[in-house]
Amino acid sequence: MELTNDLDMLIKLAMELQSIAQNGLTYTKDHYDQERFERVREISAQIMAMKTGFSIEKVKDLFCNETGYQTPKIETRAAMFSESKILLVKEQGKWALPGGWIDYNETIATSTRREVKEETGLDIEPLRIIAIQDRNKHNWPKFAYGICKVFILCSIVGGSFQPNFETTESQFFLFDELPILDEDKTTYSQIQMCFEAFYNEKWEVIFD
Repeated sequence: MELTNDLDMLIKLAMELQSIAQNGLTYTKDHYDQERFERVREISAQIMAMKTGFSIEKVKDLFCNETGYQTPKIETRAAMFSESKILLVKEQGKWALPGGWIDYNETIATSTRREVKEETGLDIEPLRIIAIQDRNKHNWPKFAYGICKVFILCSIVGGSFQPNFETTESQFFLFDELPILDEDKTTYSQIQMCFEAFYNEKWEVIFD
C-alpha cells in the first residue's frame, strides 16, 4: 500500500511540475526563464516515464505537447436507457458509455448529441447531469493532465446504429449482465451510478 501511495505522489508531483512549466512558458518573456521552464518540463517527463513504464518519447507526446495556460479537459459520457437496460458501445473489444472530448466551440449538450450520433447513429436529447468527476480519481490509468468527466442522462428520440470508424457495435445491457468494460472510459461503479440516477427522479448531481 505504501508503494502505491508513493507512486501516486510521485506522479502527482510530476504533473504539478509539468503544469508549472507549461504555465511559465506561456507567460515568461525572459529567454533564461524559458530555458529553466523547459528543463522543469523535461524533468517532469523523465519522472513520469520512470514511474509509468512508458518511453520518454511517449510521455512527451502525451504529457508535454500542449501550450497555453494548463486547465482540465472536459469529456462527456451519455447514459441512455431502454427497458431498464443501459446503452453501451463497443470499441477495440471492450464496452463503454458513448462519449468523448468537448470541442472548443461546443456546449456540454451539443457535444453529447454529436458524440452519441457519431458512435451510435442515435438522435438523443440530454435531460440532466448525473455527475461531474475528476477522471484521475475514478479511472485508470491516470492521465498526466486533468480531465473532468461529465455524465449526462439522455433520452433517445430517433435514429439507429450506423457503422463508423470509432465503434463496432452498440447494445443495451442489464446491470448484472454487463460485458467487459473499457475502464479507461467507463467503470462499473460509474455505470451503477447512472442506473441509480435513472431510477431516482430526485437525483442530485455528484461532483468531486
